[in-house]
Amino acid sequence: MLPFKKISTGRSRMDFMLFGAMIALVVLGALCIMSAVNSYSWSNPIVRTHFIALPVGLIAFFVGKSFNYQIYDEQWKALYGFILLLLIGVLLFGSYQRGSRSWFVLPFFSMQPSEVCRVCTILMAAAFLDRRGRRIREVTSVFYLGLLLLPIFGLIMMQPDFSSVVVTLPALLVLLFCTGVNLFYLALIALLAGVTGFFTISWTYIYLHPELLEIPSVNIFYALARNGWYMGAFAAGMALLGYGAWWLCKQLRIYLPSFYFVLATLMVLAGLVGGIFVEHQMKPHQRKRVEAFLAPRSDPQGAGYNVLQAQIAMGAGGIMGKGLFSGTQSRLGFVPERHTDFILAVVGEELGLWGTLCVLGLYFIILWRIIAVAYSSGDRYGYLVCAGIFGMFFTYMLINYGMLIGIVPVAGIPLPFISYGGSNLVSSLWALGVVQSVYSRRLRA
Repeated sequence: MLPFKKISTGRSRMDFMLFGAMIALVVLGALCIMSAVNSYSWSNPIVRTHFIALPVGLIAFFVGKSFNYQIYDEQWKALYGFILLLLIGVLLFGSYQRGSRSWFVLPFFSMQPSEVCRVCTILMAAAFLDRRGRRIREVTSVFYLGLLLLPIFGLIMMQPDFSSVVVTLPALLVLLFCTGVNLFYLALIALLAGVTGFFTISWTYIYLHPELLEIPSVNIFYALARNGWYMGAFAAGMALLGYGAWWLCKQLRIYLPSFYFVLATLMVLAGLVGGIFVEHQMKPHQRKRVEAFLAPRSDPQGAGYNVLQAQIAMGAGGIMGKGLFSGTQSRLGFVPERHTDFILAVVGEELGLWGTLCVLGLYFIILWRIIAVAYSSGDRYGYLVCAGIFGMFFTYMLINYGMLIGIVPVAGIPLPFISYGGSNLVSSLWALGVVQSVYSRRLRA
């Protein structure tokens, strides 16, 4: 049982440390965006859009705080229907931009439904898992949740919007872990995601090094995504490998349920299918991002240009930075996507190492306070909601800092509160508003 605790009635209904860190990031983000686009004028569409999204986001924050978070628990089925409606709607009526159909273009603003759906998915999944109670350790709990999530992820992949899946899946894994799901089932989910990523990255690596195809085993591996006979042979081989592992454990008197080996084999095969799906759905610009991750210096004027220029900008900033609005690499346009994917390069050049550490510190304060709110919640649902939102923001932070130093591929994922992106800003502020709702109602639960 989770160690929930009640807090005395004399305490504040607002977590001001969380609120202060959030406001500090929002202010710093607005300044960095204006510096990145080298404009302070309302006529600049990026500046104008961001400063329209700011008050909308603050309204979303206070709406999230004001509403009792338990309403999402009660209306989780309606929330699930809302998610599917948005994702189907964007496929039917959305605008096709940058190789994906992910946006609603309305008269005065644009909206990316996947940003809102990410938070809604966490709220919905927390409600479903909360209802499982003691049955949460059963495999059926993970199976039924997977059935609920399959249409959501399927619709997102049809856009295709891989970055939304990359952020949402770790948040759900954190949610499952905090729920108390059997660790073996979590390991299976991680295995599925890992195998899918392994196949995708390996096939891209072979594409970058075609000389490897002269090796028969590599040639067969590369053909898995293109030849049904090879896929069948791989499936048969995995079945035999799973049976062999079970037989060996039995001989060594390691008694494990046979369905563990069946599930592990099925996860590997599902990872192969997932890798093939991703391979065929990837757009050229998305493949370029993977190529830049694998070999950024092999094409410094092409696929690796963004990462290398961002790292040059970071190095130019040194310890103390060149000063706000004084960067050259970013303001002169050497760093592409400097107001979105690589906003940290602007921070690093203009505010230096101390600036990037300051942003990191503010994020750690937000994550710490989300954990504190989770443990102060008087009910299980509030705890789970905070756990999922913690996982989401932690993934955002990890990927953005990882992109900057080149340990993860460029994923087109913004850094909430700092990067430009109205939909992300509004949904992120709403998510923290929901956390504040849990905090303010901890006395009533």
